[in-house]
Amino acid sequence: MPRLTDARVRDLRAKKTTRNIRDTALAGFGVRVLPSGRKRFFLHSQHDGQRIWKIIGDPADMTVAEARERAQGLLASMRSGQPDKEMLFEAVAEEAFRRHGRQWKPSTLRKNQHYLNKHILPRFAGQRIADITPQDVRDWFAEMHATPVSADRSMPVLSVIMTVAESDGLRPEGSNPCKGIKRYRRQNRDRFLSDAEFGRLGVVLSRATPSAVISLIRLLALTGCRSSEIRTLRWADYRDGHIFLRDSKTGPRTVWLSAQARAILNALPRTAPWVFPSVKGKGPISQKVLITAWFRLRAEASLEDVRLHDLRHSYASVAITSGETILAVGRLLGHRNPETTLKYAHHAEADAERAATAMGAILRGTRT
Repeated sequence: MPRLTDARVRDLRAKKTTRNIRDTALAGFGVRVLPSGRKRFFLHSQHDGQRIWKIIGDPADMTVAEARERAQGLLASMRSGQPDKEMLFEAVAEEAFRRHGRQWKPSTLRKNQHYLNKHILPRFAGQRIADITPQDVRDWFAEMHATPVSADRSMPVLSVIMTVAESDGLRPEGSNPCKGIKRYRRQNRDRFLSDAEFGRLGVVLSRATPSAVISLIRLLALTGCRSSEIRTLRWADYRDGHIFLRDSKTGPRTVWLSAQARAILNALPRTAPWVFPSVKGKGPISQKVLITAWFRLRAEASLEDVRLHDLRHSYASVAITSGETILAVGRLLGHRNPETTLKYAHHAEADAERAATAMGAILRGTRT
C-alpha cells in the first residue's frame, strides 16, 4: 500500500463503515474515514505496554506532511517518557470547556468552571488523561463525602471531560471512568404545601400592599414556572393568553395560563420591556428584591422552611392530585424527561397512602 499523500487522502470516499487507511512511511500513522465522509488523521501505537490512540487533526486543516510530523513528535514524547501537553488532563479540560461552554448557559458555565477549579483540577491536573482509572475517580469521589452536593455536581463535569478525551482518541472508546459511580443520597429538600398552608399564604398575599413583586410571587404560584423565567419575563413574550419563554432551562417552551394568571398580567402597567422591571435600573427586578419579599411573606404565613422554588413543586403536586397525567404536568413544567415529573406523582401517592391510613384509623375508632 503506498504512503499517504494529500491527493490520496482527498480522493478517499466514505463507505457504510469506518475505515482506517495506514501510512507506510510512519508506522501507526493513518487517516480515518467516517461514514459521514469526515476524515481525521490519527496515531495508533504502543510503547512499554501503553496503548495510545490520538486524533491528530482534520485533513481540511493540515497537510499529510504536517500531520505526519505531529505524529512523529507524539511518538518521540511517548518514548522519552514525557507526556505530550495535549494529553494532560488540564489541556483536555480546557478543550472540553471550549466546546461545551457555547452550549451551556452563562450561569451553568460559571458553576461548572467553579467545580473544575476547586474540586477537579487539584486532583487530576498534571496526569495523562489516558492514565486516569475508574478507581482513581472512585477514590476522588469518596474523598468528597463531606461535601456531597459539590461531589454530585462535579462528577458530570469530569464525565464531560472524559467524553471529549474519548472523542479525540486520547482514551479508548467506552472507557469513561465516571460510568457506574453512584451519586450521594441526600435528604430530599423538596417541600410541598398543604391546602392549609396554601390558604395561609393566600391570606398573607391578599393583605400585602399591591406591588410588582407581590404579583410576581402570585404568578409563580399559579404557573409553576421557575422564578428566573417569570422574573425576567418580557411583555413581548406574553401574547394570545400564553407565555412564550424564549430560553428556559430546557429550551423554548409555551406556558399555558389560567384565567387568574392572565388577570394578574393584564392588570400590570406596561411601562418597560420587562413585565417586572427594576425600580432602580433598566433591567428586570433583581433576585435579591424577590427573595427579600418572599422571606417576609413566608414568615407572616408561618412557612419559614418553604423555599420560593417549592411553589413549583407544590403546583405540580396539586396538578397530579387533581387528576392531570404525568405527561400533561411535564409539559406544564417544561420537563424533557417524564421521570423528572414522577417525583411529584410519588408525593401524591404518599399523600394518598397517609389518607388511607388515617381513614382506616377513623373507621376502627383508634384515631386520636
